[in-house]
Amino acid sequence: MQKTLARFEEYRETVKIKAGKLPKKHPRCLADGNELLRFYGTTMACSLGMNGSSSLCASEKCCVCQIIRNGFNAKKELKGGIGVFTTSTSGRAFEDIEIFEEHPSMKKALIVCRVIAGRVHRPLENIQEMAGQSGFDSLAGKVGLYSNIEELYLLNPKALLPCFVVICKP
Repeated sequence: MQKTLARFEEYRETVKIKAGKLPKKHPRCLADGNELLRFYGTTMACSLGMNGSSSLCASEKCCVCQIIRNGFNAKKELKGGIGVFTTSTSGRAFEDIEIFEEHPSMKKALIVCRVIAGRVHRPLENIQEMAGQSGFDSLAGKVGLYSNIEELYLLNPKALLPCFVVICKP
């Protein structure tokens, strides 16, 4: 949706401006806001994608259509009160999907997102303590080999732009 794209680009500019004012320069933040591709795991309760269907439903239970239509919601998608949880791998995102209501049409789905990670705070013992501190745009939940950020919490839902939906078989 156009409004989601506009919010995403505005957020990128905000991150770049903030990075330009810091004493220690962060080249990736200055260039593109430190943009990454990430996976977000969620559920869907409609026929989107079946038989070529590209119509978004209006169901409150269909998280995929809600996210595509309105962007990410700070209240709904926050994980553990920290931020929107994204992963570097589809497998990890898939593992994290919780289906609260058993319904025959409920399916798991992955959304591939462009994200503006901005300044990333590396993990601490207690990640909840960092959530309220300013100066960072995202928090690394788990860092793998070669400093690859496996889990990333985006502190602002405007930092995510849904791009592709992968619908998983039940």
